Amino acid sequence: MQLGFVTAIVPELPLGDVLSLARTIGYDCVEVMCWPPGKAERRYAGVTHLDVTTLDASATKDLLAASGVSISSLGYYPNPLAPDATESSVAAAHIRQLIVAARALDLDCVTTFVGRDWTKSVDANWPRFLEVWRPLIAFAADHGVKIGIENCPMLFSRDEWPGGKNLATTPAIWRRMFDEIPSPNFGLNYDPSHMVWQQMDYLAPIREFASRLFRVHLKDARVDRHRLDQVGILAHPLEYHAPKLPGLGDVDWGRFFSVLGDAGYRGPVCVEVEDRAYEGSLEDRKRSLVQSHDYIRQFIGRPAPAA
Repeated sequence: MQLGFVTAIVPELPLGDVLSLARTIGYDCVEVMCWPPGKAERRYAGVTHLDVTTLDASATKDLLAASGVSISSLGYYPNPLAPDATESSVAAAHIRQLIVAARALDLDCVTTFVGRDWTKSVDANWPRFLEVWRPLIAFAADHGVKIGIENCPMLFSRDEWPGGKNLATTPAIWRRMFDEIPSPNFGLNYDPSHMVWQQMDYLAPIREFASRLFRVHLKDARVDRHRLDQVGILAHPLEYHAPKLPGLGDVDWGRFFSVLGDAGYRGPVCVEVEDRAYEGSLEDRKRSLVQSHDYIRQFIGRPAPAA
């Protein structure tokens, strides 16, 4: 496996400095954020370390070669199923641009969300899901690029209530997705932390969906049971859980990597920092990347030196 991090945590750094930081700490790769340039709509969104609308593929490849750090995927996490038609179409169009950019950079994966109209049920969302995603997956397949969907419910704030803004959150929904869009270019960017706070088994999906695990996010979650007892599972989820660095929450990372390795996964695993305890300054966020790197290395080790 190759250890990386999601670049959203250092939005103020240019890509060259992000790669240098990764190399200095000891990371092998980074998931590069590729939002359209503009104002962020939420935390960790709107980060543009690579502008795919003005991509110079040759210069980017040279930068990567000089750094010795690779790109695990191009990341962009909007709501392609937003009820606002303009928002939906802009998101889908930009995902297509990421696919084209990935191909130009000789990358094989783009990571994103399916999206959802949060005011409607899963069944009510399904026709639009098929309408939007069948052509997107076909476009990705035509370009030899895989789409890894993160399983984050996007159900944290009042404007995301009650259904959340990402449909692909549970094994039952994944089975339905892959049954109706069976393309081998359609899979998951799996994050165990979202299973933890939903009180679900985070190991079983690794076994069942092994062939669909295109990428893996490393984020932990701590469920505050005393708070959950007060507000219940119908409260906004951030009222009873907190995203944490790997090792500081409820995920058993030894078991996680044991099952992940046995399932045959050999791809990138990228730390995703969303721990508010480490957000006070850029130095704090850099420290979070060092701490996460050092913790995870005990489970996957370093790449073997070239012969």
